[in-house]
Amino acid sequence: MSPVTTTPPAKPGAALDYTTSEAGNPFVDGWYADPGAALYDGVFWVYPSTSRIYEEQTYVDAFSSLDLINWTKHPSVLTTANVAWAAKALRTPTPVSRNGKYYLYFSANDEGDDGAVGGIGVAVADKPDGPFVDAIGKPLIGEYHNGAQPVDPDVFIDDADGRAYIYYGGHSHVNVAILNDDMISLGTFEDGTIFKEITPKNYASGSRMAKRNGIYYFMWSEGSWDKPNCCISYAMADNPLGPFDRLGKILEQDSAVATGTGHNSVIQIPGTDTWYILYHRRPLSATESHHLTLAYDRMYFNADGTIPPVTMLVKDNFADGSMRNWTTYGGEWSVESQRLTAKDSSGGMAMLDTNFADLVFDATIATTKGNGHPGLLFRVTELSPATYKYKGYKAAISPTGVITLGKADLGTFTDLAQTRMAMAMGEEYHVRVVAIGSELSIFVDDMDEAKIRFTDDSFTTGANGVRVFNSAARFGSVSVARPQGSSSRERVSSFFEGNDSSCDDSWYDTPDKSSTNPEMDTFGSTRASLSFLCCGANRLFRINRKPKP
Repeated sequence: MSPVTTTPPAKPGAALDYTTSEAGNPFVDGWYADPGAALYDGVFWVYPSTSRIYEEQTYVDAFSSLDLINWTKHPSVLTTANVAWAAKALRTPTPVSRNGKYYLYFSANDEGDDGAVGGIGVAVADKPDGPFVDAIGKPLIGEYHNGAQPVDPDVFIDDADGRAYIYYGGHSHVNVAILNDDMISLGTFEDGTIFKEITPKNYASGSRMAKRNGIYYFMWSEGSWDKPNCCISYAMADNPLGPFDRLGKILEQDSAVATGTGHNSVIQIPGTDTWYILYHRRPLSATESHHLTLAYDRMYFNADGTIPPVTMLVKDNFADGSMRNWTTYGGEWSVESQRLTAKDSSGGMAMLDTNFADLVFDATIATTKGNGHPGLLFRVTELSPATYKYKGYKAAISPTGVITLGKADLGTFTDLAQTRMAMAMGEEYHVRVVAIGSELSIFVDDMDEAKIRFTDDSFTTGANGVRVFNSAARFGSVSVARPQGSSSRERVSSFFEGNDSSCDDSWYDTPDKSSTNPEMDTFGSTRASLSFLCCGANRLFRINRKPKP
């Protein structure tokens, strides 16, 4: 996001201290990519590309939010009808405000391939929601310079001197140029040049600049946008022109969550050091390259200013009233009062598009009708949309007090272990599943002691979800995380075997402890640190709750 002087909310960042999009990613509906972001008068704005073939990219939608949770769609804020020279491929918008006007820089047409006019344009509007109209009647940058394809603009206004820069480039080259005060023409550098090449190692496209504590962070995409291994890397410098020496990746695909992470923007919450990285990614089940969605996650900084790798978290507290991230199989599902709600039925499932092997899976569950057993599903594969048969595990509870760990094998159901505790109809219970290798544990409310521990190696990886059976139920505060490190399996094996040498204080997969990352938000909005404690022959998982400041 380009730093722009705006009017912040009355209490900057008061309720915007999240670990990810707490109401789930993607945070808006639809196939979108290349998000550009800005903060205007206390409102967050995101301007993405429509993720379609070039011929269908004829408009730009925008989304606005006060809280980064509830988003309002503003359709067609810019269209090819308002850009005389653009016929297709209207994409990669980036917003900025100056001189009482709102500017949107964009790429259009398939420039350079067929001799047609194309490149980077600039549109202007009186309001953030447009309508934006072409400001100069031609591309601002319409030719290759230093090998850089004129696409993927980012505009950055340096708070040190007020100078505006435009960064851009495809085909593995990136340039920077100066924007004049009118924001619609290019200036010259002190040496008389207009374009300076600043290409870092592995640069492909998607340039982005940000500034924090006097340090300039240049970010870009590596790899091809349509491939799973597309990723985001960064460099740091003490000035906006670099040099920008590649330091490493910020964000890359996660086989349990999504692939094709690329073309990012960033948001800083005013008055805080809270930062989010916005980006596009491809769902695991997507079959088309253009099936990209918008997501954001928390971006932390180490003490030396470097950026630890961003973790794509999986959460949903249903605060936006939506279940866009869920696919249902049977039953009647809706979101009511920030709970995923299933009506009384003989059976139904709601599934996330995930593929976790080792995991820590949290949710609240309340049975509201019936004596069946709603619960959590994990390591689910081969789920049939027609018959609802699947392979995988369930962790279920019942108002009769029965806790069950079971498995399903395409219609054959087996209860692996059961125990009892006092439960009541309508009461909400915190259920946690910890599964590492063949070691499976279920916790209910008491996170100090597992209610069930069992060893089974029938299923090793798969999707996560919730289910109802002969009951109605409510589910809330869903979180699925990967345990930390490759040694997790050994630690849990030691847990089951009673080996004191396995004890340590790391469980969840979190950034380096030297970073500004608060303790992992493991359950809903509660901050928690999960300690792996030694207590003789009885091993405990312990949750230390700390209220938000």
